[in-house]
Amino acid sequence: MKSMTGYGSAETMNEKFQLSVEIKSYNNRFLDINHNIPFFLSPFEMDIDKAVATVASRGHVEVNVRVKSLVSDMEIVVDTQAVERYRDAFAQIAALSGKALKPELSDFLAAEGVMTSVRQGDSEMYRQPLFSVLDEALAQFAQSKEREGNSTKADLTAMGKIVEEGLSVVSAHAGELEELVKTNLRNRFEEMLGDQNYDENRILQEVAVMLVKYSVNEEIKRLAVHLKEYFKLLNQNEPVGKRLDFLCQEMNREINTIGSKSQMVEMNLQVVRMKDGLENIREQIRNIE
Repeated sequence: MKSMTGYGSAETMNEKFQLSVEIKSYNNRFLDINHNIPFFLSPFEMDIDKAVATVASRGHVEVNVRVKSLVSDMEIVVDTQAVERYRDAFAQIAALSGKALKPELSDFLAAEGVMTSVRQGDSEMYRQPLFSVLDEALAQFAQSKEREGNSTKADLTAMGKIVEEGLSVVSAHAGELEELVKTNLRNRFEEMLGDQNYDENRILQEVAVMLVKYSVNEEIKRLAVHLKEYFKLLNQNEPVGKRLDFLCQEMNREINTIGSKSQMVEMNLQVVRMKDGLENIREQIRNIE
């Protein structure tokens, strides 16, 4: 079991640059990868996504890549055509104005487009160090997700036991509930009819109808099946978050039905206990893949 939250980082350095990768993730229904990387590494975005997808199937994942140059990669380019055109323009202005005009060097330096700075960046030279560091950060990221997942699994197992224990108590009282329904119904007949003769078969028919209405045996069986599947999923080595979420909805439905049918304090207390445990389970499974 893996958590959707995790963290990993790594860095490398050579004589030209220092490169670091940081990966962190949060809960999300689907896999959503955001990048914060230098523009010259944009060609590698798809490959980065593929690498992240090998260790994360769900979650909002942030990939931060920073590159610090240790040597200058800036080149100053002089536009010779621009210089010539400015020179001709100055000469034309002097001829038209009839005044001597001798442009200074500073006039050319201040003119737009004469000099431009260009950073020489070859994306391919970053490929090997980038993905080497990315693999290291992802390994740390995956370990973090597994640690969190194991901790969550322990909590989910403990809370599942609470629901299982509650179900055991409810199951033990199921027979008493049926007897209580029979007794209450017979007493009501006797209260209404007193010593008058009444049809015993009619009472039995009414008891049968009420037992169908208030019996929790079917709910107990279905909840037991759901719990068995629940503990089985906790031991799977694949993403189970969505299936657990659906299973919790089914268990919640059975527990609510038991609660609506129960007329016994002992069973009602266990229903409250099971609902509390199930609510904690639903909170925790939001954190797993």
